[in-house]
Amino acid sequence: MPKSKRDKKISLTQTRKKGLESKQHLVEEIRKCIDKYARIFIFSARHIKTDKLKDMRLDWSHSRFFLGKNKVMGLALGRTPEEEILDNLHKVSQKLVGQCGLLFTNATKEEVLEYFETTKYPVTPHAGDSATETVVLQPGLLEQFAHSLEPHLRKLGLPTRLERGVPELIKEHTVCVEGQPLSPNEASILKLFGYEMSFFQLKMEWCWNRLDGTFENVRTDRENGEEEEYIGKEEGIEEGDANQKEGDSGDED
Repeated sequence: MPKSKRDKKISLTQTRKKGLESKQHLVEEIRKCIDKYARIFIFSARHIKTDKLKDMRLDWSHSRFFLGKNKVMGLALGRTPEEEILDNLHKVSQKLVGQCGLLFTNATKEEVLEYFETTKYPVTPHAGDSATETVVLQPGLLEQFAHSLEPHLRKLGLPTRLERGVPELIKEHTVCVEGQPLSPNEASILKLFGYEMSFFQLKMEWCWNRLDGTFENVRTDRENGEEEEYIGKEEGIEEGDANQKEGDSGDED
C-alpha cells in the first residue's frame, strides 16, 4: 500500500524563529480545510480594509479566508506533484503570486462569483491608481484641518498659509486629472479631503474542486458594462486569514 502524502512533514527551517509558530499554525489550518471544504478559490485583493473584510467574513461565516504568506500557504498545499496532498493542488500553489489569498468554501462556483463580483466598497486611492475624476480645490479657509496640519499641507504641494490660526488655500489648485496615475502626494491630498476613487474588492481568479481535482480560471473582467468570462480547464500547467479566528496568520493592511 503506498504511503499517504499526508504523513509528510513540512520543513520551515528557513523561517525566522519569531514567526515559526504562527506559520506552522497557518499550515495546519489550511490542511484541515482541504478535507472540510469542496472548493478552494484564489482571489486577488487591493486596498484591503480590515473592517470591510470583517463584513465579508460575517456574510461567509460558513467558509474560511486566508491571507497569509504566499510561500507558507504554498507549502501547506504542496508546491509540486510529489508534495501535494490531493491532485492538482500544486497548481493552486503556483498561482499564489502578489497580494492574494485563499477562500475555502462549500458554496457553488456560481454563488461565489455572484457575491464577489457585486460586493465592493469605495476607498481612498493609493499612489499609482488612476484618477476617476479631475479634482480642483477652490481657495478659501480649510476649517476641517487643525492649524498644526498646515505645514504638512504645504509640504504636499498645496498653496496654503495660516489665517488667524486656520489653514487657508490661497489660490485654486488642481490635485489630479481624470485618467492620470496619482502621485504619492496627490493620493495623500485626496485621502485628507475624503475623495474615494478606488474600491476594495476580492476578485476570484482560480478555482480548485476537491471532488474531481479540476483547476480552472474563473476570472471575470467587466469593462464598459460588458462582461467577459475566462473559464477554462487548466490541464498540465507547470508554471511557476485573515480568517475568523484570532491568532491566525494574515497580511491585512
